[in-house]
Amino acid sequence: NLVCTGAEPLAITDCLNMGNPERPEVYYQLRECIRGMAAACRRLNTPVISGNVSLYNETKGRAVHPTPVVGMVGLIEDIDHHCTSGFKDEGDEVFLLGNLDDGGLAGSEYLEVIHGLVAGRPLIDLDQEKRVQRCCLSLVRNGTVKSAHDCSDGGLAVALAESCLMGSAGLQGGWTIKGRLDECLFGEAPSRILVSVAPNRVADVEKMAVWHKVGLTRLGVVRGKKLSIEGLFDLPLEELGIAWRHGLERALRGSS
Repeated sequence: NLVCTGAEPLAITDCLNMGNPERPEVYYQLRECIRGMAAACRRLNTPVISGNVSLYNETKGRAVHPTPVVGMVGLIEDIDHHCTSGFKDEGDEVFLLGNLDDGGLAGSEYLEVIHGLVAGRPLIDLDQEKRVQRCCLSLVRNGTVKSAHDCSDGGLAVALAESCLMGSAGLQGGWTIKGRLDECLFGEAPSRILVSVAPNRVADVEKMAVWHKVGLTRLGVVRGKKLSIEGLFDLPLEELGIAWRHGLERALRGSS
């Protein structure tokens, strides 16, 4: 998130929310969360400057899902060179930094919401994560890209929708899907960032991706007021916006 704005990450703080650590499985979760964060911080050269824990979070002997929360601080050296997530101008090209086919449904919102499963073993290549972040930060700081948005909750399809909605600009897209459709659209694998760029700067993005050894896939062009992916769906931004902005309200109304 910081890198996508053009900020250099400086430090993190954490809050580890778990059940009863006297239970072996909960202690294991706590230990592995700490090990994972430590490994990432060493590789990304980002120190942990504070943190706390919230333990014994259980109801009727059933623990909450292990929930490590990370807060970060970063520095934008030149405020004139910062980035937002929304698409900007008609005709801009949209690319994905990172590997398109690394979707993976493990631990995804799609897997839980559609299939009722909280399962899987998400993986991360920290070397690749660092290369993708360095590439994106360079593109933002030198003014090459107009928008940058990480793929996270909901995967690629949701990230595209969010960039459309935050910029009030549609996307006419289409690309070759080699694996499973649901993995490509809704997988939440890390190390993937959406960027948009003016047509005359595409070559600069391609050069930077090669320099950092980062995958690059063209997804489409900013155009119109729809999120349209060839052969898959053609959705008006107005319809997407209602779902995006009022989802919680509708869910609460339905539960009552």
